Amino acid sequence: MLYTLLFPFANDFIAFNLFRYITFRTGGAIFTSLLICFVFGPRLIRWLKAKQGEGQPIREDGPETHFKKKGTPTMGGLMILVSVIVSTLLWGDLSNAYVWIVMGVTACFGLVGFADDYQKLTQRNVRGVPGKIRLAAQIVISLAATLAILYVAKTPHTTFLAIPFFKDLWIPLGPLFIPFAIFVMVGASNAVNLTDGLDGLATVPVLIVALCFALISYLVGNFVFANYLQIAFISGAGELTVFCGALVGACLGFLWFNTPPAQVFMGDTGSLALGSSIGTIALIIKHEIVLAIIGGLFVMETVSVIIQVASFKMTGKRVFKMAPLHHHFEKLGWSEPTVVIRFWIIACILALVGISTLKLR
Repeated sequence: MLYTLLFPFANDFIAFNLFRYITFRTGGAIFTSLLICFVFGPRLIRWLKAKQGEGQPIREDGPETHFKKKGTPTMGGLMILVSVIVSTLLWGDLSNAYVWIVMGVTACFGLVGFADDYQKLTQRNVRGVPGKIRLAAQIVISLAATLAILYVAKTPHTTFLAIPFFKDLWIPLGPLFIPFAIFVMVGASNAVNLTDGLDGLATVPVLIVALCFALISYLVGNFVFANYLQIAFISGAGELTVFCGALVGACLGFLWFNTPPAQVFMGDTGSLALGSSIGTIALIIKHEIVLAIIGGLFVMETVSVIIQVASFKMTGKRVFKMAPLHHHFEKLGWSEPTVVIRFWIIACILALVGISTLKLR
């Protein structure tokens, strides 16, 4: 909005020329979303606590240490959603279709998560919206977003899958791109949701992915840098840097209230929205496999659940003491801060590996 309103006057007021730079507007988005969280976060937490009473239901079969969290309000993801969308509207180029696609997916998945959280609170159980209904809603949203990406994209590589560490290795997916894109969005969304089981555990890895994707989006959207790094140039993708900046600021702001002991949980409202946003960005900038590397922690958590369920159904035995993986380590006696910080370290290492794919080709 500020770009649209102020940049046309750059010839009259030289300071307005700053709005042409994506880096400047990204910095503005980070600061704005952070400020929104700090200003409105305490008020939102008080309101959620007043409305929810007993707070988020706690799993009866979960680690014993979690019972002391009873009464902590959920739906804190509203703080993230509002700050990200407001910041992007203020600092983004609203003529860019990619920005609207990512914001739309984020908001819609956030609504699905909100419905799930609301159902858990009103029914006082951990089930929420039936899994089939929630999955169907996610697929419909992802399908609409995929069709929008195909309509907007101007690159021949749109339906191709880039293989990192290789200069020109692209796998043509053709019509299979549509189910693949749906899988990426839905998979990323639910992977972040599974990871969000401890205070701050999912927030920092998402922040790390957003930082990495801010850099990659900027490079992909710049013809000179993209050509130098031998990655696909995608016109307009650079504007997603601003959205990633808003995501970074929102995660930092939310983390202020979500560090142990958490004053609020993000709930499905936040985790489903965050996961869907990074999945959609990965599809647009053609770094889907890099997402699996940088977001490897989310992959580990998801695979642990798949292994646990498959093993129990086939053999009647459990591989882990409890899934997702972070609960397994809690059952082994690790304290919650130990699990969280060590998982953050893993996320940082994976991010370095993912970023290295830009040059190691």
